Amino acid sequence: MTQRLNYFATSPRAMEILLEQESYLSQQFTGQHGMTIKLWELVKFRVSQINQCAYCIDMHSKDALKHGESAERLYGLSAWQEMPFYSELEKGVLAWAELITSGQPVDDASYQKALDMLGEPCLLDLTIAVNAINSWNRIAKTFKPEVGSYKAS
Repeated sequence: MTQRLNYFATSPRAMEILLEQESYLSQQFTGQHGMTIKLWELVKFRVSQINQCAYCIDMHSKDALKHGESAERLYGLSAWQEMPFYSELEKGVLAWAELITSGQPVDDASYQKALDMLGEPCLLDLTIAVNAINSWNRIAKTFKPEVGSYKAS
């Protein structure tokens, strides 16, 4: 297997920008409109599942558990629409994350539903968060850090 570059060592400033974005988002998800770090971790995990990013699935499962998420809810996340474990807010947030990740146009009904549920600032932050995890997934899938090497702090 070809040795892939270490993206943190190769372009530390670019990675710093992405980490600054993560820091901003973690400050935003403090419970306003129900958005919490725990829910953000669910979004990261779900988007990573969709993108089939093994490293990120491993990382976000560890982080979600650290933030109090249950293993049962993580196992059920791939079928969240059919599971009774998720609130209406969580289902709405997951639906938005999946829509943004799909790259499909956002229709007016989906936009209005998300806006009504979250409000303007939170909807924008969630959209940025979904785009951020999609970006991280693509970086990890390209440069292939070792799956299992992430340690939740």
